[in-house]
Amino acid sequence: MQNKMKNVNIEKPVILFADDDEMCLDVGVKMLQRLGYEVLEAKNGYEAVQIYQKTRKTVELVILDMRMPHNGEKTFNQIKAIDANAKIIIASGYTEESRIRDLLKKGCNGFLQKPFTFDYLSQKISLVIEN
Repeated sequence: MQNKMKNVNIEKPVILFADDDEMCLDVGVKMLQRLGYEVLEAKNGYEAVQIYQKTRKTVELVILDMRMPHNGEKTFNQIKAIDANAKIIIASGYTEESRIRDLLKKGCNGFLQKPFTFDYLSQKISLVIEN
């Protein structure tokens, strides 16, 4: 009996990260890469939706900034319309509690308070991807 696992290609999980702040985007991408993820980056919500439409079969998680052009809420709704099972975390430096709560009720998988640490980011991602 042959071992069928021998030819399995182990790929890095893919995360789509969207933030309009260049420094936040750069730091977030570097943190995600250091955690072992392949990262697709978007500079606004509109770009995130376009990228997600093309790559939804490979993207395991989407992290959206709440306050960016074509904001996180609009982007969340559009990505969920494309794929109701998409895993999405909203990130924000502002605690817009009612809007965040509404998104969590609509199926958002988590909230990342900015600025976030390497460990906090890792824990949030693990909670979402492993469930």
